[in-house]
Amino acid sequence: MTSRFALASAGLATALAGTLAVLPGTAASIPASTAAAPAVTVTNACLTSVPGPDSAAPVEICYSLFKPARATRKHQVPMILHSHGWGGSRTTDPADVKRFTDAGYGVLSFDQRGFGESGGKAQVMNPDYEGHDVRALVRLVSRLPWVEKDRPGDPRLGAIGGSYGGGYQFLGAFEEIRVQGRQVFDALAPEITWHDLSQSLAPEGVVRTEWALALSAAALPTDALPPKIYKALVEGAATGTWPDGSVPGTEDLTEFFRKNGPRHHVRQGRRITVPVLLGQGMTDTLFPAEQGLRNWRFALGRKARKRSIFVGYNGGHVLPSVYPQGINVTSDPCSQKLAGGDFEALTLRFFDEQLKGRKTKLKGYGRLHLATRDSGCVSVRRIQPDTAVDLGTVVAQTGPAGPAVATEVARGPITVAGSSYLTADVTSVGPEARAFLGLAVGTSPLDATLVQNNVLPLREATPVTGAKRRVKLPSVAVEVPAGQSLFLIASPTSETFLTMGSRTPGLLTLDNTILHLPVV
Repeated sequence: MTSRFALASAGLATALAGTLAVLPGTAASIPASTAAAPAVTVTNACLTSVPGPDSAAPVEICYSLFKPARATRKHQVPMILHSHGWGGSRTTDPADVKRFTDAGYGVLSFDQRGFGESGGKAQVMNPDYEGHDVRALVRLVSRLPWVEKDRPGDPRLGAIGGSYGGGYQFLGAFEEIRVQGRQVFDALAPEITWHDLSQSLAPEGVVRTEWALALSAAALPTDALPPKIYKALVEGAATGTWPDGSVPGTEDLTEFFRKNGPRHHVRQGRRITVPVLLGQGMTDTLFPAEQGLRNWRFALGRKARKRSIFVGYNGGHVLPSVYPQGINVTSDPCSQKLAGGDFEALTLRFFDEQLKGRKTKLKGYGRLHLATRDSGCVSVRRIQPDTAVDLGTVVAQTGPAGPAVATEVARGPITVAGSSYLTADVTSVGPEARAFLGLAVGTSPLDATLVQNNVLPLREATPVTGAKRRVKLPSVAVEVPAGQSLFLIASPTSETFLTMGSRTPGLLTLDNTILHLPVV
């Protein structure tokens, strides 16, 4: 079976072929069994949802419904919703959901708007469109006589899916809170999904070039995106700057994505109140670990976090990390630690406890379990920085190419797990000066490699002198052994941000640099 941790697009070529979902082996893309499940009843159908913004015609949302053999009006079962990643489609084969139906769950897998057999254009989890789609599917499930109900119109309901298939889970949960005033979903298990799409695709306004192009390409087979969004993504990849409508004749992606993620709902004062099993890729370069950590910290209410579990694994949306040099590892030590298996095994135990009320002795609630680059698992309750390190002056080269510069932070042994940032007085000479910063490990600056393949940009749009800045660094988990050191690495570019470096060579100087680390 293909590893669950290699990306949906295990490289740009695969992404461009249109498969931006996690590879088989996860709850996001349920693994096929070698044996069919003949006892399961399968219904393929479509329902009618609201028109898109540029049409008066209703949109059909198509689904496959899998009813376990023992599910009846007298023996009702919980239901699990499933949907695919970007560019994918629903599962129609009962063998694909056998592990869930064998465990006594009904499953409804659906094609997102714009993909598979569903109609319309993808509005990328806009509450006004995909929000209606998910609520219509929940109403459908609530009317099935063999589905367990908490009250009339309120099915016992869980959800699975990764990437785009994780986005619908947050959207559905928040929409039910907005419309019903209460939570209808009873448990969620989203994987490798986002908190803020604009910051995911273009942190600090610097476009993740390869991902912008890959998302456009993956939507082409079904013409899933509105034409202006194709245009905007290509504009962003070409110019290196996120289109925000400020330049005459360009599109405004910031406005298009304004409501399309948990960040919007959090800003409206909504919080998820049910248990969530949150899976995120520590080596994910599209929706990096920080996106999942922000969902944990802000999208979930305080009481919900106590009943939830965060698992970070090495995998997700992964591109080769050649410059700056990174690591090549796929592993899920924390699911193994918690459930004795993979993330799907952990998901089933989590749902058995939360949807069926079974006591499985599952541990780890209320904590964040983060895979390290060496496939260890660090469990913590907090991921905020608590240790400050004075680095003095850090110099980063800018330009379309050049060497990465590594500055020693601390000698091992030291364990860091969570989100870091630095403060500095920044000086840049030219316009649009950019450097890409991350944490690295090695015996010296010459052999230091990125902890988990992520960098984030420091961008100065205009020349500055001694400007005070607070710069985010990628969230990581690492156990630095004795004999090695933790480094801050600064490079003029990165393949994730291909061609997004400064247009002219120069320097970014960071004086009075203080690095703030979450040390365990």
